[in-house]
Amino acid sequence: MKCLQSQSHSPDSFTRLASFICDSDEDEPFSEQDLQLIEAIETQFQSSASASGSASSLPKKRPFDPTHDHDHSAATLDESTPQSKRRLPESLIALQHPNAFSLSPCQGRMRLPIFKFSGRIMYSRTANEVEKAVMDLLKTLEEKKRDMAQIVLGFDIEWKPTFLKGVPPRKAAVMQICSDTSRCHVLHIFHSGIPQCLQLLLEDPTVSKVGVGITGDARKVFKDYNVSVKGVEDLSFHANRKLGREPRSWSLVSLTELLVSKQLQKSQKIRMGNWETRFLSQKQLDYAATDAFASWYLYQVIRNLPDTQEVAADEGSQGEIVPQK
Repeated sequence: MKCLQSQSHSPDSFTRLASFICDSDEDEPFSEQDLQLIEAIETQFQSSASASGSASSLPKKRPFDPTHDHDHSAATLDESTPQSKRRLPESLIALQHPNAFSLSPCQGRMRLPIFKFSGRIMYSRTANEVEKAVMDLLKTLEEKKRDMAQIVLGFDIEWKPTFLKGVPPRKAAVMQICSDTSRCHVLHIFHSGIPQCLQLLLEDPTVSKVGVGITGDARKVFKDYNVSVKGVEDLSFHANRKLGREPRSWSLVSLTELLVSKQLQKSQKIRMGNWETRFLSQKQLDYAATDAFASWYLYQVIRNLPDTQEVAADEGSQGEIVPQK
């Protein structure tokens, strides 16, 4: 943790302190030097609040004196006894609130709620398990076709990365398919291969497969397993069409933040991990399922957005002056 070095307690100190609070690790204890500066700034903050007639009355604290024994009981503790961590005073923690002051360093880094799949993850790793899972999924999709004009699947794949120059990419190891909020299938195709029923689903053009960069994923599946994934739709294309912005290549993270104001966590350690392992860990399963679910969910959000052409037409019609007869 990098502590503040400045001994000046001007109004800018509050902004620097807020940035310090935001950037520090909440599990790391504060040093005595940190606490001295914090106590001094807090004292000035309380004094200025009282002088300006602030409604909140905060009790003043004495400046921290390292030579004074503030806690006599602490001196009697055995050295082996773990000591509790020193925490920030409540009045300074309040500085992190976006409505307390105009602290752009803190406000700009406010963490969004985590976007995560909360349904049931169906993990299959053998050929028999994958075949059974896909047959169950096909049955569910047939039932949905009775009530829905379009069947959409969130789709993604994972593979073990290579870090040596000149070494070709590894085969796609995991395939994720999500059709709703309740269940996501994580298929360990590195061990199971692609059974015929899964091939039929992937090659069915009437079932849309959606994702970010999904055309690249489809090419890799064809190269690795000689299976053509049909009915693919890229979320970037649909987002650009509906948002009316300059065309860009969106990431799943940026689309999640923009459209639903949530944070999609993409741990590099998990993403670049060993997807060819005998059994996937729970963190890998969560990561894989959430990616496929995010693709499915964002497609629903984008599809329900009005077309930019329709919005422009509506705005134009509202501005027209109808002549009176």
